[in-house]
Amino acid sequence: MTWDIVQGIWTQWHKLTHNHLVLTANRRTIQAGKFQENGNTSPGSKPSSGSHVSSNVANEGAKTKFSAGTQSENNYGSMGHGLTVLKSSESGFRAISDASPLGIVVTDVEGHCTYTNAAYRTISGLTLKQALGMNWVRLIHPDDCQRVLGELRDITPGTVSFQTEFRFVRTDGSAVWTRVNIAALNDESDNGAEIHGYVLTIEDISTRKSTEFALRDSEAALFEEKERAQVTLNSIGDAVLVTDLMGNVTYINQVAEEMIGWSDEEAQGRPLSEVFNIIDGTTRQIADDPAQRAITEDRIIELATNCILVRRDGFESLIEDSAAPIHDRDGQVTGAVIVFHDLSQSRAMVSKMTHQARHDFLTGLPNRALLMERLSQALRLAQRHDKQVALLFVDLDDFKHINDSLGHGIGDQLLQTVADRLVTCVRATDTVCRQGGDEFVILLAEIERPEDASRVAEKLQAAFAVPQRIDGQEINLTLSIGISVYPDDGDNIDAVMHNADIAMYHAKESGRNNYRFFRPDMNALTTRPFANAKVPLLPKRG
Repeated sequence: MTWDIVQGIWTQWHKLTHNHLVLTANRRTIQAGKFQENGNTSPGSKPSSGSHVSSNVANEGAKTKFSAGTQSENNYGSMGHGLTVLKSSESGFRAISDASPLGIVVTDVEGHCTYTNAAYRTISGLTLKQALGMNWVRLIHPDDCQRVLGELRDITPGTVSFQTEFRFVRTDGSAVWTRVNIAALNDESDNGAEIHGYVLTIEDISTRKSTEFALRDSEAALFEEKERAQVTLNSIGDAVLVTDLMGNVTYINQVAEEMIGWSDEEAQGRPLSEVFNIIDGTTRQIADDPAQRAITEDRIIELATNCILVRRDGFESLIEDSAAPIHDRDGQVTGAVIVFHDLSQSRAMVSKMTHQARHDFLTGLPNRALLMERLSQALRLAQRHDKQVALLFVDLDDFKHINDSLGHGIGDQLLQTVADRLVTCVRATDTVCRQGGDEFVILLAEIERPEDASRVAEKLQAAFAVPQRIDGQEINLTLSIGISVYPDDGDNIDAVMHNADIAMYHAKESGRNNYRFFRPDMNALTTRPFANAKVPLLPKRG
């Protein structure tokens, strides 16, 4: 039963009730007039014995009484019929009202109950006796009362009806969520200017509210889970990109935004190929769509190696990624997620760490480990191509005195400038290594004759004849150089290294600022220690 129907029925019943009161009043008036016409002051009184009326007057009076009496009887009969109809209408309204699933309450202007139907008593838990005379406001839940009363106070004059929702407190203390419609009862006799009461319909919406609360809790939990996932995805170091089944982008995290050059908002709904532009690093051809493959094949797909991501502005970066299908609760594929990261930085880091492991931290020159690798390779190539290899041990004369007198800071800068000058004196295919301290080693790969090594030694001495200038100070520095040549001075790394060191020691003993080639008799003339890790001997030349 809708609110409009209830209000209409109640308004009609209210009219009938009003007519009932009018008819009852008229009936009493007519009854009183009838008694007076019979000469009685009250029902059952007798006429006075001293009265005298002429026959003409009596006859006229008889006619008048007959006429009046007949009219009164007719009016009285009509009123009786109206009361019968009224009672029948009232009974019909009550029957309809009690059959309604909506609770119906009629109150006076102060809110005290004058009528309730069966549904209201079921909702409130009140009996008819308890409900009649009770102000319905007392049943509003304390947590809702202030709000509802405020809403009632804000109703503007002339408002046809008002609706709100709140909890009714039942007699057993339980609460029932209800939707309440309230309308004023106006009397049409005064053009509705005066309110005589109110009619309320109360609908039990507990089930709907429970569903709403459960849905609200589910939405809150879903939102919390989504926020947690969002924070997690934005905090990881990898880029994440999600597509739907049609290959349109539905989400990208912050790392992906930076790498592809699209914001999440801009990328939403766009085809993956427009946002995620990848090419083969070798062929420069467009690479296969990993998301579409993951969806079609329903498995995890690894991106091809040497794959390059072309950012929105054209910047290219080497990436590594994988794509996996996304399934719903029924196991059906609904999209794909691509996880990728920039290999450029990681490869640069690996390259940097490798470089640091094989180069001197102060001068940037190859260290002893890298020298040994290159020397081993140079000896193999020389043997294969019937060439020679020269190894020059270079020692800075009096460097300790310079370092102690001018300070380690000046000493370090001097070592760096020495390294630069050494590199300028040799070929690009040669290797200049810092052995440690103030000792350097130069590897001359694939020379034709020993004289090639002597020319390099002389070039070095000429270069260092020019004073070094460090922080405004002019420093004169000379070199002592020892040279050994493969295969004449040794047929393995150990021997070549050892003999070059012995030759350098003899150069220093000979007055410094000169170079010496190794001679076999030098081993008998020096006790300079030299130790190297032993390596297998190379095969002798045939």
